[in-house]
Amino acid sequence: MPTVDDILEHIGEFNFFQKQTFFLLALISVAFTPIYVGIVFLGFTPDHRCLSPGVAELSRRCGWSLAEELNYTVPGPGPVGEPFPGQCRRYEVDWNQSALSCEDPLAGLAANRSHLPLGPCRHGWVYDTLGSSIVTEFNLVCANSWMLDLFQSAVNVGFFIGSMGIGYIADRFGRKLCLLITILINAASGVLMAISPTYTLTLIFRLIQGLVSKAGWLISYILITEFVGLQYRRTVGIFYQVAFTFGLLILAGVAYLLPHWRWLQLTVTLPNFCFLFYYWCIPESPRWLISQNKNAEAMRVIKHMAKKNRKSLPASLQSLRPGEEVSEKLNPSFLDLVRTPQIRKHTLVLMYNWFTSSVLYQGLIMHMGLAGSNIYLDFFYSALVEFPAAFIIILTIDRIGRRYPWAASNVVAGVACLASVFIPADLQWLKVTVACLGRMGITMAYEMVCLVNAELYPTFIRNLGVLVCSSMCDVGGIITPFLVYRLTSIWQELPLVVFAVVGLMAGGLVLLLPETKGRTLPETIEEAENMQRPRKKKEKRIYLEVKKLDIPLN
Repeated sequence: MPTVDDILEHIGEFNFFQKQTFFLLALISVAFTPIYVGIVFLGFTPDHRCLSPGVAELSRRCGWSLAEELNYTVPGPGPVGEPFPGQCRRYEVDWNQSALSCEDPLAGLAANRSHLPLGPCRHGWVYDTLGSSIVTEFNLVCANSWMLDLFQSAVNVGFFIGSMGIGYIADRFGRKLCLLITILINAASGVLMAISPTYTLTLIFRLIQGLVSKAGWLISYILITEFVGLQYRRTVGIFYQVAFTFGLLILAGVAYLLPHWRWLQLTVTLPNFCFLFYYWCIPESPRWLISQNKNAEAMRVIKHMAKKNRKSLPASLQSLRPGEEVSEKLNPSFLDLVRTPQIRKHTLVLMYNWFTSSVLYQGLIMHMGLAGSNIYLDFFYSALVEFPAAFIIILTIDRIGRRYPWAASNVVAGVACLASVFIPADLQWLKVTVACLGRMGITMAYEMVCLVNAELYPTFIRNLGVLVCSSMCDVGGIITPFLVYRLTSIWQELPLVVFAVVGLMAGGLVLLLPETKGRTLPETIEEAENMQRPRKKKEKRIYLEVKKLDIPLN
């Protein structure tokens, strides 16, 4: 019986239907960007200082500039470990006193300012920004700064839980149904977050977005790879992630135009409601239908694809009957990811590489700290670095394969981290160049793990395998901030040493996986187990139907 890949060779592997579907699903990848990295703008922490009643009136009466006001009324640098006490502490002074002079208002209270008592910011803070963020609105600074960390951790916790739970549902009840459910919940919770009056509600709705948004992004990725033919699978996989990079550029522009976090959140969320129209635009995956022994429905989808592509489906390829593609309906289980030796090895190596990609990708951004004070330009420039990574993959993946470019990208990222440790501080341009090289390498590794993950699992657990393995990148996202900032307090370059070791190990482990270049997607566990074996040339067979005549016996 013909496989889906055999049928796609006749009705079109990447014709009008697949191109239309890819464009629609790529928009989901673009819309996922604000959830994954939106904290850069939603949680932006500007320069701030304690609000002291009476200071503004005294400043106007004396005609001070902002620099003079800060010099006269805000505590200066403190001891090591507390470099900016002026952000979290204030002079315990009644600034409404008429006896305060304009030349040096504190001179009459103490000969040395260091002798003046300092207290907490009881009246709030003043933020040096024209816009707003959840930090400025809910005062997530000083003693409450941990609440911003909790806000970002909640998203990653949601990613982690949602990846496993929704992955199981998508393999059990179908890609399309699960995708539409995640879209609806994501859009509704995003709007509710934008209008939430309290930090607690904002945190809850952000957690809900995390539970469904990444799962929806990955389900879309699975769908498009199952709709296209063998020759185009890697291309759509790469460009699906390039769409995410375009989302980074768009987010920088929208955030620049809308510096207030509520309007920004609402603007990037509303387009998600348009994705609900995909109910009429995108069918269920025929591969999933076949894996569930729903061959008649799968054939209807295939005929719809052929009609869209203006191709005819030969009669010899319309003979799928229940029980011939899959002997019985298969229900996915977490145990299927570790039950057999080869799939177990795939699962462990993929989980480690997802973890490594997340830690290095986010960690390098945190550690390098782009020069300059324009957050929008810094974000824009850092996104541009990801485009060369995608084009390098496109140029090498069909010529060399998956394994070696993937392993090399991890090694390049690890070596770049290690090299940065030994570059003198006065060669800042070289440090930035090497850091960008490391960022490019780990971006390639990130895109490769997405591509190969879907190619190593049989159909009935493919979605579950991708989502469970990718959940390790959420674990990496949770611990990376602590890894960077805690180790930096010991030695500035220590995080880079850790990144180097983690990246080099990932490059070596990749070589344990089978090469998937030119292979069809495995449909059964047996096919996935045999991927490590050398491929045999496809035999061409001709089947003859022999009819016997019934001759009556005399």
